[in-house]
Amino acid sequence: MSGVDKRNRAYRRGHSAERLAALALMLKGYRIVDRRYRTRLGEIDLIARRGDIVLIVEVKARTTLEQAMDSLNLSTMRRIEAAADLWLARQSDHSRLSLRFDLVAILPWRWPVHVPAAFTT
Repeated sequence: MSGVDKRNRAYRRGHSAERLAALALMLKGYRIVDRRYRTRLGEIDLIARRGDIVLIVEVKARTTLEQAMDSLNLSTMRRIEAAADLWLARQSDHSRLSLRFDLVAILPWRWPVHVPAAFTT
């Protein structure tokens, strides 16, 4: 398998994982307000909202929950936080909003695992 094929497969797998994570969050009562929010500082996989609570969600497709949690390293967290700050600054009601950094792990043959407050700023 060529490098291009591997990248395409990973890209499709990422999109599929994000769709499944978005569905799981919507069934919990969250509204998806943005997907793959890109800034010069980084990307946020999903931004979900319920009332004044905004979830900044990192989606990880891994074999185990432990692997998904371990993949959140310091540089990943900083990148997500920086992108979240830019998103928040563009919201007209930003002073009322509470941000929470969550993880949704997509595991083989299981419903997505939502980990609230997977990391804090």
